[in-house]
Amino acid sequence: MDTQLLTEKFERLGARLKVEPAAIKDRVSINIRADHKGEFFNIRVKHGEQLRLDAIDVQPRQRHLLLLAAPQAGRVDSSAKQKFLCGHDERAWFVAAVPESRGASNVRTAMEALKPGSVIASQNAHRVRFEDRNRRRNAGFVRQGEWFFVPARLVSVNPAHVLRNEPLQRTGGKPHWAEFACRSGGELVYFSPSRNVALREWQYKQRSRKGPDDWRMVRRNGQMMVSGRISHPDHKTITLRGWHWVVMNTEHESEAMRFVSFLD
Repeated sequence: MDTQLLTEKFERLGARLKVEPAAIKDRVSINIRADHKGEFFNIRVKHGEQLRLDAIDVQPRQRHLLLLAAPQAGRVDSSAKQKFLCGHDERAWFVAAVPESRGASNVRTAMEALKPGSVIASQNAHRVRFEDRNRRRNAGFVRQGEWFFVPARLVSVNPAHVLRNEPLQRTGGKPHWAEFACRSGGELVYFSPSRNVALREWQYKQRSRKGPDDWRMVRRNGQMMVSGRISHPDHKTITLRGWHWVVMNTEHESEAMRFVSFLD
């Protein structure tokens, strides 16, 4: 593992990298950390692990690279390769695990691999030009972080079902907030913004009564449409005119997702 070469590739993006051995469960852990100099990519490798780390595609103008993490050749599990898209998105550095089934070989194909089927279908239906397909806003979708917003055609929303200031979040992440939302289906849970946790009904009934009483009922893993302002502290606020379906990227389909510590 040529740490110096890998560090130089990250520096081409304007990023800092620290690679260090650690007593961790998995063979590698990738995180965004911060010190007095600012944010940096932190890759921790399990003690004794013979791991190949390489940036197989570097795009300095986009400030993105595709990182490969794989056991050294000759190992029993040498076919267990994981890929991570690392880069800068608006205001902060990020790392996203790329689904292994998508066969990404460079930054462009990794970005496409992170799009769910409904997003790809929408960009095709709207005939989005090739050079515009990875913009954060085009005719087919609007993106903020890991969330895609796809125009909803011919929908009718009952005003009585419209919610105000609804959170969008994955497990362990800071929520994105939608000015207007409409949810359907899914599982009813209780969510606490101050605790950043969601509980099923039986868990909610057994919870400790200490701390802020800010629990609210929301639906998890259901369909959701949003409109208006979508905000998040690490991203520029966007405004959606008309209703849009909410779709998360495909990172959750990746085995490599367990190696990433989410700070979003």
